[in-house]
Amino acid sequence: MKYRSSLIQKLLRSIMLLVLLPLSASAAYVDELIAAAHSKQLSAAPEWHALLHYYPNLVLPGVHSLADDPAFLNAPDGKTNPEAELDATLRRFFEPPVNPLENPESQHAQCTFIARYHWLRQQLNFDDTQLIPQSCARFEQWFASLNPAGVTLIFPAAYLNNPASMFGHTLLRVDAKDQTEKTRLLAYAVNYAAVVDEKDNGVTFAVNGLIGGYAGMFSVMPYYLKVREYSEMENRDIWEYRLNFTEPEIEQMLRHLWELRGIRFDYYFFDENCSYHLLSLFEVARPELELTREFRWWAIPADTIRSVVEQKDLVGDAVYRPAGITELKHQLQFVDDDRQRMTQALANRALDVNSQEFKGLTVAEQAKTLEFTHAYLNYDIAKGHRTDTEAGPLLFELYAARSKVDTGPAFSPVPTPAVRPEQGHATARLALGLGYQDQWYQQLRVRPAYHDLLDPQAGYEEGAQIDFLDFSFRHWNSGPTRLESWVPVSIVSLVPRNRFIKPVSWKIRTAFERKRLHDGSEPLLFTVEGGAGLTQQRNVAQRIYAMIEGGLAAHDRLDKHVSLGLGPSVGMLWQVNPLWRLEAGAKVLRYGVGEHQTRHQLRLEQNVVITNDSAIRVNLSQQQEYERVWSTAEIAWQHYF
Repeated sequence: MKYRSSLIQKLLRSIMLLVLLPLSASAAYVDELIAAAHSKQLSAAPEWHALLHYYPNLVLPGVHSLADDPAFLNAPDGKTNPEAELDATLRRFFEPPVNPLENPESQHAQCTFIARYHWLRQQLNFDDTQLIPQSCARFEQWFASLNPAGVTLIFPAAYLNNPASMFGHTLLRVDAKDQTEKTRLLAYAVNYAAVVDEKDNGVTFAVNGLIGGYAGMFSVMPYYLKVREYSEMENRDIWEYRLNFTEPEIEQMLRHLWELRGIRFDYYFFDENCSYHLLSLFEVARPELELTREFRWWAIPADTIRSVVEQKDLVGDAVYRPAGITELKHQLQFVDDDRQRMTQALANRALDVNSQEFKGLTVAEQAKTLEFTHAYLNYDIAKGHRTDTEAGPLLFELYAARSKVDTGPAFSPVPTPAVRPEQGHATARLALGLGYQDQWYQQLRVRPAYHDLLDPQAGYEEGAQIDFLDFSFRHWNSGPTRLESWVPVSIVSLVPRNRFIKPVSWKIRTAFERKRLHDGSEPLLFTVEGGAGLTQQRNVAQRIYAMIEGGLAAHDRLDKHVSLGLGPSVGMLWQVNPLWRLEAGAKVLRYGVGEHQTRHQLRLEQNVVITNDSAIRVNLSQQQEYERVWSTAEIAWQHYF
């Protein structure tokens, strides 16, 4: 019995040795790896900082990770301590294998942090007998479904009616090995966006976007869904920039994308937005790019595109994909008034393709009318004016009728714009001016972003203005230097109407600006002005518009501290020649609530382009407030940077 007990004890000791010996060996090996990592200073390497999204602190020394999800980090102080995070990550690679049968969603740390594992393995030459590689079947399956051969940077242009997309948007397309230009829609898109509650109103949306109240996350989805969303539903032209990353760089980028699934970043409209974090993916693929460094305070998609294009040999060709509305406008130029009326009749089933009236057209006219009617119906469906169920049978009839008309395409393709978005003027603007308003003054204006109606139009959407944080300081020859105005936001959309496209033009402007009161003083008032109306395009170069506007002014020195007004405004935009552009306007606002008065304004503003980054602006205006009339003349040199 005694012998038997001794045998059991020896057996248990042997089993313990068998178990503890590898653990002891593993502990020794992980310490060896950590020591090697410290010796090589890997925690300070650009690759490690790119993988963990470490960026320098604004004031204090050190770095912090922009990732705001504890699941992204392994060390308790990993957010601010790259070395501790590297040590903890190495230790996690030695965890026991997971059993996917117990939890299909479970992954080993080598798979969860597969881009870090891949890089550290390269740097430290892991011994597979001591750090056993784990199977990452879920990642391999996902990676195989992408079948990556290249990546393309996608830029849907601005869309004024969606506040989140006023500056445009960027996303990434993963091009598969077996795809061609004709099958690119079947590729997958990588998108970074705020997770927004659909119940949030505009104010909540704006506040959360400014203070980081939304979670920002990466997602992967079919590219054709994004094209349909941007091109057809939101009427946004799309630019596609082929990127020249190598195959290993693309693989590391996608490994890191796998690590980011479900990881939260606080989303900020101005800096940590879609474009900023897309650049961070590029830095993981090629750390020497350092693309995010220049976008410390704000990242405007067009500027990030410009920065990417400026990188040597990074961008290949650029492809233009016009929106549905762009194609409709292009075709409309070649459809005369009679054919436009016939299109409306066909679309409303007031005319049949088998009618004598339609059959009496020439073959070319039939083809043109059928193709244009088809484009118009698709536009109507995208805008929600008709449903697929309603328009589907008619679209099929048009298809069938067009197939019987034996001629080629009725319309030429939409021409690619001569100037791409990143080739337009830079979005920040500095202006130095000289003016006269009862006395001479000198003026300094600084506008961080983005574009107004008179700025050079090449590369921007015609008739659209989005100005943010526009400061104006004046030095009066016989008075002080003072803040003349601060305009947090000014947005204008002047989209012309025609028989088929009937948008509403609108504007909104908030400001702190000096106004002349009844006693002649000029305090800084808080003002909000907005309006809605119609725009008509007289020819390619001229747009005229009319709106009904409302205005609010608030200040302690106003009667009842507030003044509310309403009145009409009219104006004209004219591209006189490629370099000279002007806007003339008139406005009358009758303030009948709070402090009473009637405000008149006449203005003529002109912009002459000198170079791609400079222009001369000349403004003339006359105003009447509280029965006092005064004129202002000003000339300024503007520099875009």
